[in-house]
Amino acid sequence: MTWREHRVLLIALGALMVANGIFFFTYRVQYEARLKALDARLQQSEDDLQRARNKRLAAEQTVASYRKVQTDLQMLYNSRWATEPQRLTRLYAEIKRLAAESGIAMPKTFSFSRTEDREMQKTGGIGTVTVTISFTAQGSYQQLRRLINRFELSNQFVIIDAINLGSGSSPDNLTLNVRLKTLFREPARSTMSVSKEM
Repeated sequence: MTWREHRVLLIALGALMVANGIFFFTYRVQYEARLKALDARLQQSEDDLQRARNKRLAAEQTVASYRKVQTDLQMLYNSRWATEPQRLTRLYAEIKRLAAESGIAMPKTFSFSRTEDREMQKTGGIGTVTVTISFTAQGSYQQLRRLINRFELSNQFVIIDAINLGSGSSPDNLTLNVRLKTLFREPARSTMSVSKEM
């Protein structure tokens, strides 16, 4: 019997085979666990990347929205709420145009008054000037109503502060005393000019 002659060799080979099997199954289990851990890390990293992309998109939208607001605000400052010399003539012409479109005779007299906000100017910010424009218009009820409506729809930055309706020379001819207010921005003063005033 030859297997008895090679018994030591066969036992060594068997022991080596059992050790190889144990090592293989242990390594496979550890490898599988490591592979699952790497898959989990990969999934976590992809989720983190997606969250970071979403945050970046949200931040970009916020920045774009902020820039749009900034542009709109600058346009508001420069056109609708410009300084007094830049816009008062346009506003006066707009009042005359709206009166003519409403079918009302041009108001004969206008009175203007001005109030400044000095607090913002002292701190170097953009101050405001409130200008009140008062005039008297005469016309029928429908014409005066159209005038008020046109003021409310006007592109000019104007507020109807007060209106008083009175009777005119005839029942179809009414008198409307109108007081409008508008704001103008005062250019920011440098800190040097502010300190000189103090």
